[in-house]
Amino acid sequence: MALRRPAERAGPGAALALLWLLVRAAAQSAMCPPGDAGCRFLSVADLFDRVIRHSGRIHSLSTELEKYLPPRNNVLGRPMRKCHTATMLTPNGKEYAQKIPREELAYLILKLLQAWKEPLSHFNQHIENFQELPGESLSKAKQISSMVHELETGVEKVTEKMQSMGIISNSLHGMASSEGAGLSISNEANVMSDSDFIHCFRRDSNKVQSYLKILKCRIMPENSC
Repeated sequence: MALRRPAERAGPGAALALLWLLVRAAAQSAMCPPGDAGCRFLSVADLFDRVIRHSGRIHSLSTELEKYLPPRNNVLGRPMRKCHTATMLTPNGKEYAQKIPREELAYLILKLLQAWKEPLSHFNQHIENFQELPGESLSKAKQISSMVHELETGVEKVTEKMQSMGIISNSLHGMASSEGAGLSISNEANVMSDSDFIHCFRRDSNKVQSYLKILKCRIMPENSC
């Protein structure tokens, strides 16, 4: 008597549920689990495409939110904007970013994301008071914190993949967590006005997306981007 597979014994419904779990796990981790023959191998290019698309959604959302929160002006009529990440040395423009070693560029992306984790958590706690935001935008704004966390996880998966393939060294292992955490608890982020906060976040989300695109192009120059 032939033995049936576990999914067959449980019925077609269980088989579909198992397939959905495999697909969902692959999407969340952005990488295939070791030894899982049913999971399609994701190339480095695939992984980059995923995190770049996700960073694009975050930047679009922050741009939308900024439209509803006009800047607060100082006595000279200029916007009062001082970002808590201003002390971080970040390259301005594609030309300068291309000169940074790939490991350092990956490290910088993670630093920027980690610097926003705690401020965004505080932001979510009082976002209900945003009377300027329409209902749909308010609903989207509540997703920012989790979206940034998901992006950080995705970027970590990409760097791990590159390290395992020898594309970059392991020199950034453990570096981003300590310095990034120090920035994320900065009091400057907690005392910024809502408009300044969103402006700074939009600016840094644009940097993250740009750096991810540049890093992908430097690793895969055949894309001619």
